[in-house]
Amino acid sequence: MEAVEAAAVVSCECCGLEEECTGEYIVGVRDYFGGRWLCGLCSESVKYEAGRKRAGVEEAVRAHMAFCRMLRLGGPAERVAEGMCQMLRRTALGKPRAAASSSSSLRRPAAAAPMAGHHRAPPSLSIGL
Repeated sequence: MEAVEAAAVVSCECCGLEEECTGEYIVGVRDYFGGRWLCGLCSESVKYEAGRKRAGVEEAVRAHMAFCRMLRLGGPAERVAEGMCQMLRRTALGKPRAAASSSSSLRRPAAAAPMAGHHRAPPSLSIGL
């Protein structure tokens, strides 16, 4: 019968997010990131940055940690969401304008302005469960 390894709660050294992981996984992550434990999202971001800039993992970890320190606005979820938005903005700004203009043809026309004097509330959204 195989022994089940106990899980431990670890905190990401970049964003502070806590995860429950096995000891073997924790050791593997720390080995890869120079002794630091990074959550899944931060580790993917660091790997991407290291590959994109052809930089070492240590340099990418330091850059990502600095980025996370700038985002100490709220809890880990807010920082992760803001980080993802920042990554999307960077990606969108890095693409050629031709890609953006081709998607503009898919936009729907703007809705007509409401008639003067009519103050109708927008319809409420309801989802039947």
